[in-house]
Amino acid sequence: MNKRCPNCRLVNNPRSSECARCRFDLIEVSSIPLKGANKPAVESKILRRAVICAAVCIAVLFGFYLSMIFTSDTLKYEEKIQIQNAVGVLKEKGFAGEVFLLNYLTSYRANDNWLNASTKFENAYAATNFPFEIMTVYPDFFVYTADDTERAAILLHEAQHLKGADEKEAYEYVWRNRSKLGWTRETHGSSVIWQNVRRQTREFAPNLFVCDWNEAGDCTEIK
Repeated sequence: MNKRCPNCRLVNNPRSSECARCRFDLIEVSSIPLKGANKPAVESKILRRAVICAAVCIAVLFGFYLSMIFTSDTLKYEEKIQIQNAVGVLKEKGFAGEVFLLNYLTSYRANDNWLNASTKFENAYAATNFPFEIMTVYPDFFVYTADDTERAAILLHEAQHLKGADEKEAYEYVWRNRSKLGWTRETHGSSVIWQNVRRQTREFAPNLFVCDWNEAGDCTEIK
């Protein structure tokens, strides 16, 4: 092993007894670890491995995302317009956080990707993939909704999933904010979507339906 002078850092011949530059005594120096000499090297190795690990994880996630995009189709032009109009309703009603998420971070798809195909729920109007911010919008979303406000209610629900909320949280959020949205029993009570969502909200958030003095026990309904 070559001898590195601890005084001037010159690498000397392993047989040298003193440093050729500064004449420092090199006897046994090769067997004496230099204080702190290996620390930068160890830290550098750890950092390099951490960077490689992070890069691999990002590449895997990106590949996973692309696989879901490439195994599903884009929406038709007229469907995209309806989505934009519904998001416009949310913007008008003051749901700024959801609007930003739906406008700039969400990728809309027309049918199930390979992951959704294995976990699809019946009677769903849309489905999301968190944290990839992918929303699959099914044909029933366009067929059965009465207007842009009703489509906005569904998007408001799905936006909660895009933020990581579960079904209970998503149903409860929309139901509590339906008056702010302008989607109420008076305006949409006869629609298929409104009736289905109320029934599903009772299933996922029964705590909202324990008030006997209101219709269907709805505690959020103003008398």
